[in-house]
Amino acid sequence: MDQFFDFLRSYWWLVFPLSGMAGGWARQWSKASERRHRRRVELYELRNQAVQAEQASQAAVAALMAAHDAVNRRWLDYELDVGKLIDFPVMTDVREPLTVAFLRAKKAADGLRPVAPGDIATAARLAEYRAAVNGFELAFDVAEREAMRIKDHNFSELERQRLSTARKLLNIASDNAATPAERQTAYKRARRELDGLIVLPDVTVAALEVKIAGELNAPHASE
Repeated sequence: MDQFFDFLRSYWWLVFPLSGMAGGWARQWSKASERRHRRRVELYELRNQAVQAEQASQAAVAALMAAHDAVNRRWLDYELDVGKLIDFPVMTDVREPLTVAFLRAKKAADGLRPVAPGDIATAARLAEYRAAVNGFELAFDVAEREAMRIKDHNFSELERQRLSTARKLLNIASDNAATPAERQTAYKRARRELDGLIVLPDVTVAALEVKIAGELNAPHASE
């Protein structure tokens, strides 16, 4: 023990350089710790920004899908209502350039539509789908305005009479007060009147036949 104190008395001056070294190590450790903390904060911010960007992207895709659905519903109103197609026949007339443009825009948008918002993971893919939906919406608006403007004016007087007759026959085919035989006959005659005038989409015909069949098979109040 005495030897230790003798050493301290002889080399007391070592305290100063050792203290300086310890202080330097402490400062270096503090700076390294500060750098590590800064890196952790930066990584957290980057991860947070990535999450926010992904959420914003998915929200944008979801909004586009909703807009896409809205235009499809507007088109479905025509597809499921043959009376509406008779009133505005241009909507299914593939001889009309605006109708063709709308149908092509619909096909393009439907082809790019994702199953879920998360399926679109890049800005380029999002931009492509946005352009397709906007084009679809615009093309439908233009085609619909033109159809409402023209109505049945592209048809001759005789053809307009056939369209009017088909409209009345379809009303009979859907009338519960008519007998099953009357409704079936009216439906067949309506199809003949429309033949060569309006091309009814398959889904329109199917919806119409299901509706009429359902009414024919429905129980009557007197039964």
